[in-house]
Amino acid sequence: MTKIAIVGAGITGLSSAYFIKKHYPHIDVTVYEATHQPGGKIKTVQRDGYTIELGPESYLGRKTIMTELAKDIGIKDEEIITNKTGQSFIFARNKLYPIPGGAILGVPTDIKPFMSTKLISMKGKLRALKDLKRKPIEMKEDLSVGSFFRYRLGDEILENLIEPLLSGIYGTDIDQLSLMSTFPNFKTLEDTHGSIIKGMQKVRLDREKKHSHNTEGPQGQFKQFRNGLFSFIEQLEKWLKQNNVHFKYQTPVTDLISEQKGYNVETAQEAPTFYDGVIVATPHQVFHKWFETDPGFDYFSRLEASSVATIVFAFDEKNIKNTSNGTGFVIARTSDTSITACTWTTKKWPHTTPKGKVLIRAYVGKPGDDIVETNSDEELVEIAKKDLSQMMTFYGEPDFTIVNKMPHASPQYHV
Repeated sequence: MTKIAIVGAGITGLSSAYFIKKHYPHIDVTVYEATHQPGGKIKTVQRDGYTIELGPESYLGRKTIMTELAKDIGIKDEEIITNKTGQSFIFARNKLYPIPGGAILGVPTDIKPFMSTKLISMKGKLRALKDLKRKPIEMKEDLSVGSFFRYRLGDEILENLIEPLLSGIYGTDIDQLSLMSTFPNFKTLEDTHGSIIKGMQKVRLDREKKHSHNTEGPQGQFKQFRNGLFSFIEQLEKWLKQNNVHFKYQTPVTDLISEQKGYNVETAQEAPTFYDGVIVATPHQVFHKWFETDPGFDYFSRLEASSVATIVFAFDEKNIKNTSNGTGFVIARTSDTSITACTWTTKKWPHTTPKGKVLIRAYVGKPGDDIVETNSDEELVEIAKKDLSQMMTFYGEPDFTIVNKMPHASPQYHV
């Protein structure tokens, strides 16, 4: 019997086990996990009627494979929730500006709302429209996301619109972020359509065509589960156990030894165990030491990662006022704040919050700063609250706060 080991029980490791068992049920699969439970960065807390995500809060609905997997393991349609649509904002120059309608990842696809936004000056708008005539970049090697967009759309739209959105995804300086490692589709769209604006317009039209028969009104682009993302992890773990996947919790792998026809997996608790194949699904800080003698893994020994934290605030609705009436905002890096973004969870995911209450999530941690490592949970709460007071009004203290620090959790995929 073929034996496969999977190191790491986060979403990558668990989904790997699922696809193996789905297509090759005869293969023997064992999952090793250093902690006492699965899920990795996914952490859901149920408290006082709230459903609180401390790590990721949702997944992209257009990534249909996630929804298909959820249904296959027994999660019902009514448990899969699409977010409420609402206006998102960018905080720049000490003010919240609505993200222009039609912008996709900051790229304008509807010229009228783009030309009317006050976020970008007329000079910046005219510079961005030069994209429609500029030749595609002749790439001989990788370049940064920042360089790509500075060439196509100019500095102002990059710094005030695109950078806040893309940095929120990768938590890094986009002038160092590798285009081909993170957004190679941007280059493909440029090459195919001769313009990133035209390319993203085609993306928007394709999406609209796909949803043209929807009779339920505007739909958000994100999905969640009624009882939180961890309920998906629990259901997936249950399905895997029912399909004879073995789990070894609190069993950190210490080394992988290559043999002639497979690998020995070493742990501190057990004698080495032989497997025909191994899938490594851990953060790079964990696995790179196992491959120190393999030059193919040199990149991972140099790969940096920034630390981030999620700061949750639960308020009685009388103690807070969201003057922007939006679902959240991201922050331009030219702003003098420590937080990088905020989600008004109550508006985006109403099912997460009891009636009469408000739930918001703020995020801290920028490339190069040490705010997460050098401040206590209590200090991070005060830092975030001070920043948030620029965008909303507090009339009282929160009912409670939760801080989830994630050290070295955001890899910096530099050029």
